[in-house]
Amino acid sequence: MKKRNSRFPASRMLIDDLVAASRILARHEVLDAYGHISARSDRRPGCFVMSRSLAPALVTAADLMALDADSEPLPGDARKAFIERYIHGEIYRSRPEVMAIVHSHSASVIPFGVTRSRLRPIYHMGAFLWSGTPVFEIRKHKLDNDLLVRDRGLGKALAGSLGACNCVLMRGHGMTVVGDGVPEAVYRAIYTEMNARLQLQANLLEGPIEFLSDEEGRRSTAANRGTLERPWELWKKQVLGRK
Repeated sequence: MKKRNSRFPASRMLIDDLVAASRILARHEVLDAYGHISARSDRRPGCFVMSRSLAPALVTAADLMALDADSEPLPGDARKAFIERYIHGEIYRSRPEVMAIVHSHSASVIPFGVTRSRLRPIYHMGAFLWSGTPVFEIRKHKLDNDLLVRDRGLGKALAGSLGACNCVLMRGHGMTVVGDGVPEAVYRAIYTEMNARLQLQANLLEGPIEFLSDEEGRRSTAANRGTLERPWELWKKQVLGRK
């Protein structure tokens, strides 16, 4: 990894995790040329870290930039930032327990944001969806729009739609998931996509679908949190080539 300025507001571990996360999400086709992951700074309160505007599979440590509480790059960094960085900044502002965020255009998730079918936990790996999957309707906040969360006002509205949930869908756009760290945010992004895919498949069979109950969702979420290091270690080795 290229040596960063000692004043950069992220530890070596956090930097490595963000680089790996971008590549993992690209490998799992949750992100493609678009989408992004961020993490709350572990060195400077009120800041968060994410890549400059770049395809996730290409992200290196040198591409990471720090942004302030208003989602603006710290002074001295003139590189192009992601347009939708306000998604991240406003969720961090409203949810102090959130430590990492993924925004994606995950294909299997899109139908649930444009129909009356609600995305619900269909198996234990998607158990965290028990908290709800509200849909953010940007037209309620800006009638003339391009579906992008381009400013703090829209970011705040999205954070409001997310509320206390783990995932928010974005009509005609994608999804945003949160976690208590980079591994959990990556896990949730991958398994939201998988849960959506399985739910679409189950809808083709004789129903009704037997979804997880809220109690099963809570218990399975807690159990899965205790094993996050297992997929995280595997995924990192797959993209970084470590033995």
